[in-house]
Amino acid sequence: MKNWLRKHPEVRTIRVAAADLNGQPRGKRVPVRFADAVVENGTRFPMSVLNLDIWGEDIDDSPLVFESGDKDGILKPTERGFMPMPWLDSPSALLPIWMYRENGKPYEGDPRHALSSVVARYKKRGLTPVCAMELEFFLIDDSGKNLQVPLSPRSGKRRKAAEIMSIRALDSFDTFFTDLYDACEEMDIPADTAISESGLGQFEINLMHCDDALRAADDAWLFKMLLKGMARHHGFAASFMAKPYPEYSGNGLHTHFSVIDKDGDNVFSNDGPEGSDMLRHAVAGCLAAMRDCTLLFAPHANSYDRLIPESHAPNAICWAYENRTSAIRIPSGNPAARRIEHRVAGGDVNPYLMLAGILGAALIGIEDQMEPPKPITGNAYAIEDLPLLCETWEEAIDAFENSEMVARIFPKELIRNLVMTKRQEVHYMAELSPEEKTEIYLDTV
Repeated sequence: MKNWLRKHPEVRTIRVAAADLNGQPRGKRVPVRFADAVVENGTRFPMSVLNLDIWGEDIDDSPLVFESGDKDGILKPTERGFMPMPWLDSPSALLPIWMYRENGKPYEGDPRHALSSVVARYKKRGLTPVCAMELEFFLIDDSGKNLQVPLSPRSGKRRKAAEIMSIRALDSFDTFFTDLYDACEEMDIPADTAISESGLGQFEINLMHCDDALRAADDAWLFKMLLKGMARHHGFAASFMAKPYPEYSGNGLHTHFSVIDKDGDNVFSNDGPEGSDMLRHAVAGCLAAMRDCTLLFAPHANSYDRLIPESHAPNAICWAYENRTSAIRIPSGNPAARRIEHRVAGGDVNPYLMLAGILGAALIGIEDQMEPPKPITGNAYAIEDLPLLCETWEEAIDAFENSEMVARIFPKELIRNLVMTKRQEVHYMAELSPEEKTEIYLDTV
């Protein structure tokens, strides 16, 4: 890590940042001459900092604050190391960190440690998840009273219609996307295909698959930070808010995953289109935990505006082969690449918690050899009597808190902290107008 800074003498300051339960980067700005001390010894800040609400406020009555004296955790660099921050004007470097207790044990309220624990359980069985994510987002001009598409740097005009997979829409922001891809290269974020989507000024970028689930979640977390920063650098906003425009589809974050064994073989493949028994068990686990994990896939008040019928977002708990109306889709193609696509999450999620929930549920299905119901055919929105995701934020919080499956995936402290956070947000969000809610979510999530 020190060598990276030696090779980049232009860097004047560093940021050390960890993800809190909302996926917000929390940390410090440090002059570069003190960077070696951070690498060697870590840094310290209160454990409660990873358990703030969406406004960055302490959680009322949290045992992490006054009851415990607001004690420190120790933040150590992750294996990612230093990387540039191309959206800033002055040369700066980001060092991702995660939290440990004073005794050296991982802090149970850190979302990255939650994912690491799930991955370790796969490793004990000789298995490795392979993950990829598709992130949808809106480019938005938020300078006026109403949100709208930014002016195209090429034409000076606003495209006021959705344009699915339009080359013209992509080319309208060619300079921005070129700079964005260059920045992804600098940060070693594996950004692949970009397309325009069905929302107003909406796009999607796919991140390449990775056989390190922690790195895949890092990539998504860092990409969200980078995209929002680069958009502001270009004079507009980029947002992963689940539903900024009521009349258009919202932002999803679709996760593709398979599992390989010690020999590198895909255990979801049986050389046929239907996939293996292991794939069915994993699907069954995902379905069984889906309602109780709604809070991970829809963590904010605005998230539930996206999960409505006929909106390109699933609201029913079901699976299918090559069917994008289902919550879980098994894509067609080469049997050696057989995988599961989990389509529930919005773009506003914490990638670490979301991926821990998905992979943890799939592993429970594998461990318990669970069997799923029959896959559906046709339009999932038109099929009656399918079980549903939680329909309200409050219902999702209660389901998450009381779930036996959630308790098999996450430590008690993280469950408690997240539930307290969300109940506080429910209370204060009720006092805000729709415009005020949009204002807070547009930049944060």
